[in-house]
Amino acid sequence: MRVLQLGPYPPPHGGVQSNLVAIRTFLRQHDIPCAVINITSNRKPDADEVYYPKGAPQLLLLLRRLKYDIVHLHLGGNLTARLLHLSLACTLQPRKKSVMTFHSGGYPSSPQAAATTANSYAGFVLRRFDGLIAVNPEIQYFFHKLGVTPQRTRLIYPHSFPREESPDSDLPEPLRSFFTQHNPVLLSVGLLEPEYDLPLQIESIAHVRKKFPQAGLVMIGSGSLESDLRNRIAAQPCAEHILLTGDVPHAATMKAIATAQLMLRTTLYDGDAVSVREAIHLGTPVIATDNGMRPAGLRLIEKSNLTALLQAIEAELATPRSTRNQSPIGDESNLQAVLDFYRELLQNSPNPR
Repeated sequence: MRVLQLGPYPPPHGGVQSNLVAIRTFLRQHDIPCAVINITSNRKPDADEVYYPKGAPQLLLLLRRLKYDIVHLHLGGNLTARLLHLSLACTLQPRKKSVMTFHSGGYPSSPQAAATTANSYAGFVLRRFDGLIAVNPEIQYFFHKLGVTPQRTRLIYPHSFPREESPDSDLPEPLRSFFTQHNPVLLSVGLLEPEYDLPLQIESIAHVRKKFPQAGLVMIGSGSLESDLRNRIAAQPCAEHILLTGDVPHAATMKAIATAQLMLRTTLYDGDAVSVREAIHLGTPVIATDNGMRPAGLRLIEKSNLTALLQAIEAELATPRSTRNQSPIGDESNLQAVLDFYRELLQNSPNPR
């Protein structure tokens, strides 16, 4: 078996990127070759079977030229015409099995999804895949609504925490100094995009410092709002107590999550965030906007509610935590489920290889 994955390749380390890398690492540990085609505008030299095509013609050429039995496409966000065209191209490769994971947890509740029917172009394209992976039950139901048979869908949560991602290294600068100078440290990890309601976090820190004078806020990630957020932070009276780091290596992010007193996940639109799962795994308390699909153990608040956020922060920081309950390290059951799905598809192929 040879596998080709298409999707966003880190950096940055978002949920989709982390799942793609985890699958690739797991396959290679089992001596299964796995190449990657990056489908974002991020450009780097091709290396170690990770390819960075400069446009659609180069991408399609790689789809035809590379050797593989399974092509696995990873998509997030909305099902745009561009992504659907790419999906169709993956399903048209001769003598290959096509799989797609749809990572956009909140998409099924969107107006666009509600208006999408089995007779739509999206329905036609999705039914062409040999296998579809949903990261939550709502996405799986969305597949079935579009006419995809249950036999060709799988519900596989994308969260895995292999041992090499354990937070056992030191924090890099400027994170190390910031954590040394602040206590408690509130942490946000994610893309710097409008749907994550990051101005609410920036506004909150001045209020938090009235009761916790040494408090600081770290925001890890990159995105289209980076310049705007830096300007917004600079205008705050406590700007030196807010650190916007940009992207940092994933191991350092895990260390920051493990070290922080509290993680914030304030959103206007969100799915089942991998950073939240990582915080749970590491025993770090999480305050998150209630989106109807959060895992157990979080403190949930209403959307865009500063008062609720401040009350939750104060209550969480006042809760004694002598020890943190970490989940077991090394759970790879979801990755094994992906590999089992691959094998099932190849076994059922009229031309097995």
